[in-house]
Amino acid sequence: MALQISATNPEHPALLLELPWQLPLEEWPEHHLVPLPRGISRHVVRYARAGTEVVAVKELAERPAVREFELLRDLDRLGIPAVDPLAVVTGRTGKDGEPLEPVLITRHLRGSMPYRSMFETTMRPATMHRLMDALAVLLVRLHLAGFAWGDCSLSNTLFRRDAGAYAAYLVDAETGELHPRLSPGQREYDLDLARVNISGELLDLEASGALHPSVDPIEFGMEICARYSGLWDELTRTSVYPAGKYHYIDRRVRRLNDLGFDVAEMQISHSSNGDTVTFVPKVVDAGHHQRQLLRLTGLDTEENQARRLLNDLESWMATQDDYAPGDPLAARPEVLAHRWVRDVFRPTVRAVPPELRGSMDPAELYHELLEHRWYLSERAQHDIGLDTAVKDYVENILPKVRETLADPQDAASADPRDETPTDPQVHDVDGPVRPS
Repeated sequence: MALQISATNPEHPALLLELPWQLPLEEWPEHHLVPLPRGISRHVVRYARAGTEVVAVKELAERPAVREFELLRDLDRLGIPAVDPLAVVTGRTGKDGEPLEPVLITRHLRGSMPYRSMFETTMRPATMHRLMDALAVLLVRLHLAGFAWGDCSLSNTLFRRDAGAYAAYLVDAETGELHPRLSPGQREYDLDLARVNISGELLDLEASGALHPSVDPIEFGMEICARYSGLWDELTRTSVYPAGKYHYIDRRVRRLNDLGFDVAEMQISHSSNGDTVTFVPKVVDAGHHQRQLLRLTGLDTEENQARRLLNDLESWMATQDDYAPGDPLAARPEVLAHRWVRDVFRPTVRAVPPELRGSMDPAELYHELLEHRWYLSERAQHDIGLDTAVKDYVENILPKVRETLADPQDAASADPRDETPTDPQVHDVDGPVRPS
């Protein structure tokens, strides 16, 4: 059988043909490979260079390879954070003519690391809790989309910095199933598998001496369930408000937006005596701020990055002479947003030399600059301006990051000021929920 490459992009097969498909993945020469951290896997997995791309290559049987490829494409269409599927390669034969296992190829998520690799380092418990928050959000987003993962673990999840917080990405969809809707039993089963897998990997790390001594693997596995339940309840629960207090409904919708979710539909009903109003948000999906920023500016970012950039955009717009909300003669928000990208965002990012940026994408870099501006302004007790913040960041912060990090891939996960913001508790008339 001849070598076949089924790819999502017509340009990929030409790049992938350069790889040594006649060799088992374990025997690939070092000059084809990229030394990046990997989680544990039941399959042989390697990172390789294909043209300008870094790709993850996994050997497995043809049927599960094709199935996982299609599932990852479905998740991409649904807007779920997961690795990008690039191709499935079949028809491989060795130099002796014997058949070799097919491979699934995905794009390496730039600036990311497996969760397990993070836990193998000496990491503060507060950072671990933030990682668990991101993983809980990923599980909720998958379940809202009708996807049962079936194998959530520290090794099957990537993290990437998202405006000071963490964004979690699904890596392995081999055991996943996509349904129109998940039952409570399916969700609970998936969550229980996640708890067992996470506790098991933490126990393994504890046995190797790599886990922080304050972390209890069993309790930490339970914590993911509690964080998931709090977020799921906030997104799907029914709220009962006094009649006439419609601003409570608006507050609930805004709260969902702040968590990164949109309310596509809502159900509102009055009690028989007219004293109360019942509100149920329906069909919520993720990416509220992402879509708003993309619509206004064309910038495609992570959710927290989008929230931070939108705040800066709105503050800048308020200083413009032709900004007048509600005035039909004033400049449209899209026009002002384009001007902000051209005159503020791009010049600021370009002021940082490329060789000092490491793996930070422009949105994360801009967020870091805004954080540094706030930090310096607080210390000076007045706004020091973005230009001054950029200069100080380049001269005093980035050099320290480069000295600390031996691998530039880790630069996106470094906090130059070694500060961990306190997660505020969020409240409304329905009581407290999970930390935002």
